[in-house]
Amino acid sequence: MNRPDTQSLGGTVNARIGKVYMNLSKAHKKAADYVLSNVFRSATMSIDELANAVGISVATANRFARALGFEGYPQFRAELVTGFEAMLAPIDNLRTEVSRAASSTEIVAGSLNEDLANLEATRRGLDADACNQAVKMILNAERIYIVGYGASAFLAGLMAHNLDPFCNTVQSTIGAGGPSTVARQLFKFTPRDLVIGISFPRYAEDVVTILRQLNEKEVPILALTDAPSSPLAALANVTLFAQTRRQFSPNSEGAALCLIEAICSAVAHQAEAPVHAASEMTKFLLHWMYQDPAGTSKKTTPHDYNINDLDRPA
Repeated sequence: MNRPDTQSLGGTVNARIGKVYMNLSKAHKKAADYVLSNVFRSATMSIDELANAVGISVATANRFARALGFEGYPQFRAELVTGFEAMLAPIDNLRTEVSRAASSTEIVAGSLNEDLANLEATRRGLDADACNQAVKMILNAERIYIVGYGASAFLAGLMAHNLDPFCNTVQSTIGAGGPSTVARQLFKFTPRDLVIGISFPRYAEDVVTILRQLNEKEVPILALTDAPSSPLAALANVTLFAQTRRQFSPNSEGAALCLIEAICSAVAHQAEAPVHAASEMTKFLLHWMYQDPAGTSKKTTPHDYNINDLDRPA
């Protein structure tokens, strides 16, 4: 996926401005200069916001749109957003929602209902073969690298944390430096390894670029994304989908996280000696775990535990 060219995306408006610029009034030229320099920002603005940014009246902003040959500002903005639709949809949704009268309780409840709907849609859309293949890919890989940027970087870190007890080597992009640093590490990956790519609308170009390079190297790829139309899906060997729709933000990270935790649960179930692995990790980490001494005659220390008890059913 190529980086959007803001000049080409606003091409029709740019062309119209170019044809009439010399005949525009001083105020209209001021508006034209602002739009040409801030195509994406202008596309996100209401007529009041554009007028305020340029320093003209709302009536002048509307006349500016008509001077370019549009019926009015709504038609001008509709043309300006062409090509930006996916990026602007969350902004438009937010603008609509914040203008609606509602209590905080109603917003909280509505948000939770959105996540419930997302989770149910994700559950219904699960593909049995894809789930089985994903788990096998994770368990069979010599090394795993989880790639995600933006909010997905945190999801990648959590997935790495959950998979760590059951896999030899798991890393994620969180705290790993920029894409070029990650690419240097992934250059060493082979068909015996696995890369997990995570990205949801609005898709991170760096994730797509990295996966495209790995696809050419025939490194196995597992993608976690929202739909078959995602640019990640075409690059992955196996793709699992999570519905992540939100009114107040581009995505529901909650729904994506639930899918990740579900995958990790399936990995734990299929892993070799998962209880032993969990026990050994707990034994190693006991020194960093707080033990509440309340109700005991002495402070509990890690040495007071018999680690073998962790393997026994309660």
